[in-house]
Amino acid sequence: MHQCVIVSGDDALATTIIEELKRAGASVARLLDAELAGARVKTELARAGVAHASAIVCAGVDDATNLEIALLARKANPDIRVVARLANDVLREAVAADDGPSAILGVADLAAPAVVEACLARTTHPFDAAGMRFVVFGAEAPYDATLREIYGDLAPVAVVDGEGSVNPGEVVACPGRDMRVNAGDWTAMIGTTEEVAECGIKAPRRAGTRSRQSKLRRVIYAARALSNEVNPAFYPVMGALAILIIGSTALLHYSYTHPGMSWVDAFYFTNETITTTGYGDFSFAKQPTWLRIYAAMLMLGGVTTTALLVAFVADVMLSRRFVWSSGRPRARHLRNHIIVVGLSALGIRVVNDLIAEGYDVAVIERDQGNPFLSTMSELDVPVIFGDATLRQTLEAARVETARAVAVLTRDDMVNIETGIVLREMLASQESATGNRWSEVPLVLRVYDHDLGSAVAQRFGFENVRSTVELAAPWFIGAAMGLQVLGTFSVGSRSFMVGGMHVQAGSELDGLQMFEVSTQARVIAITRDDAPVRLHPRRDARLSAGDTVYLVGPYRELLASLRKGQPSSEYAEQEVNARGIA
Repeated sequence: MHQCVIVSGDDALATTIIEELKRAGASVARLLDAELAGARVKTELARAGVAHASAIVCAGVDDATNLEIALLARKANPDIRVVARLANDVLREAVAADDGPSAILGVADLAAPAVVEACLARTTHPFDAAGMRFVVFGAEAPYDATLREIYGDLAPVAVVDGEGSVNPGEVVACPGRDMRVNAGDWTAMIGTTEEVAECGIKAPRRAGTRSRQSKLRRVIYAARALSNEVNPAFYPVMGALAILIIGSTALLHYSYTHPGMSWVDAFYFTNETITTTGYGDFSFAKQPTWLRIYAAMLMLGGVTTTALLVAFVADVMLSRRFVWSSGRPRARHLRNHIIVVGLSALGIRVVNDLIAEGYDVAVIERDQGNPFLSTMSELDVPVIFGDATLRQTLEAARVETARAVAVLTRDDMVNIETGIVLREMLASQESATGNRWSEVPLVLRVYDHDLGSAVAQRFGFENVRSTVELAAPWFIGAAMGLQVLGTFSVGSRSFMVGGMHVQAGSELDGLQMFEVSTQARVIAITRDDAPVRLHPRRDARLSAGDTVYLVGPYRELLASLRKGQPSSEYAEQEVNARGIA
């Protein structure tokens, strides 16, 4: 197979895509963002060979640039496979609705499920394939035996050697069912929901309805925040105004004559004078001189104190300090909640997914102008504004009662520093079985895979998630023509579930199962004129027209995909046959 793929973008995701496409045997032309400035996109696409390319991957960080490249590439070559990275949901849906082959992907959407699974300590990964629901689940081997003896006909996906093994932590991808495992080895198996249920494994379900704060309680929290954030001079001014009103009311009651004034009239006239309303129903015109001078002093003093009060209240209500503090009292009452640090595109998707699952969430965010804050208000999620690398900010989010923490800011260094602070805090908190560091999942988003691996090894973080590692297989598979259905991790390796079509004249046409790949497992085969074949045996043969669904390391799936494409000789014969006809 020889495909020409154009890739645009300068960051680690684009670089990873290019490296893996070359490894898979594709010819790659790269477009750098600096080359696409102004009106040069069309020229650079032509120079890269867009008219004859099989696919174009728009993997830059800017949605506008990616959208422009995708639209111009489709216009230049209606048959090109467009794979575009778009964070904007509206744009993603609009571009995905075009007539040509395309895959419009959002990095946050691809990475969020893995973060949510890590936060909830889930070891099950449901996905749909061949019109059926499958589940990949992980569990420790309960005793020494073969995989077949423990799990029956469920298909093995991977085995991670336990501490007692010669190579602890080593991942064996897609072993045979007759492989012997030791008690404590981690095993990942796959089957339909019915098959998995027979082994006592249930697919994940929603936790239920999360607790929402009542309107009365939210008003109380807002009032508390208001009382804590007003200017310290507010209370003395309030006291002065109260003394002024009470004293003036008493003075007018006893001193105002022709006619006399009741307590209610005196209180009313005092406020009328202080606010300079002047309805005309009372007047100082016919009162003694000293009382008129007092009235002038009362008006000046009243206007001054009223103006100060209005200024103090406006300072709080119009500034962000009130918003900054209002989430803190609400977070004090949270228990068994999940803390999300950073309202990035990934962070907002994780919050939405956790809320949909029925879990309480608290958010820590540094930027008081973050565009996602309105969404947090709609979801009734408390937001604590502050620096997540400071202990007091994390304490305000109730780390001591949280069930998990996901650190997902856009800055890798901030995420790593926050993770180190959290490790120290959790290690110092006692629990029934030791300390909370070993019990509370801490998920760190690190963009670069190599940096993430180094950080995990150096600081002992078990749940470091690289958005590049999670998203790249989707872009690569889509560019190569693989129908990507899901990704997940087992140990230190990333696995993919995908479907591919067996074309006539390809290497897969007529091949037996055991010859497909030693590290990719076929879970189902479908075709238009036959029923679904689940877990086909090793001696089953593939034929042109089959759609094969596989699970395994994504590099293995790409290698298998190469076998599913027709050979260059067969393709040339087909072209010649059409020409003769």
